[in-house]
Amino acid sequence: ARPALRSRLQFAPRAPAGICGGYALGASTATVLAAVLPLPRVDAVLLTTMLAFIVHAVAAMWAFRCTSITRLWMGLLAPSAVCWAIAYYVL
Repeated sequence: ARPALRSRLQFAPRAPAGICGGYALGASTATVLAAVLPLPRVDAVLLTTMLAFIVHAVAAMWAFRCTSITRLWMGLLAPSAVCWAIAYYVL
């Protein structure tokens, strides 16, 4: 394929991964951390919500740095799934 087309084909799956996968990772991390931090509930939720923005931003940047699309999706969805499982079954 031409270089311009190849570049677009590399970009296309990374944008949704960075947006959706980053959101899933940030939200799941915030959910678990808000429940386990030894702070008053309001403070824990506010702190983990702010941390979720950082997690989402870092995940979105990592989406364009990762070498493989498979590694990208697994790197975003596996930790998200673990956090959601902890939140669902343990908390």
